[in-house]
Amino acid sequence: MWYNIYIGLENNLLILFLNGETEMEKYANQIGYSDINPFEVVKIHTDRKITVREMDAERSPDWKPKIIDGGFAGHCENNHSQKWEIKSNENGREIVIRLGKKGWKDKYGARYTLAEAPRNFMTITFN
Repeated sequence: MWYNIYIGLENNLLILFLNGETEMEKYANQIGYSDINPFEVVKIHTDRKITVREMDAERSPDWKPKIIDGGFAGHCENNHSQKWEIKSNENGREIVIRLGKKGWKDKYGARYTLAEAPRNFMTITFN
């Protein structure tokens, strides 16, 4: 049996085409100015259009921010060692995102990157 296989890397996305079927990463992380919010891929329409669903993220009880005086509203010394518990949410909002010249975006212009794992990050100083 013969298979037509094409593997492409496009805008941080590994795409595998196997006999016309498209496979891609399971998660899409929404990139804000400094925050990152986790989404999961729920439907692949084409290799350039997918539907993602927002996931729930709660700060892990193992991690507490260490705030010291200074800067705008204090400084979080351990900001980049955040730990989150991320879970699927069947009732999360669903968004269609499309791949364009500048990467994955929704209709409002919010940017996304596809990944093997969901990620959440908050700039603690502003919250």
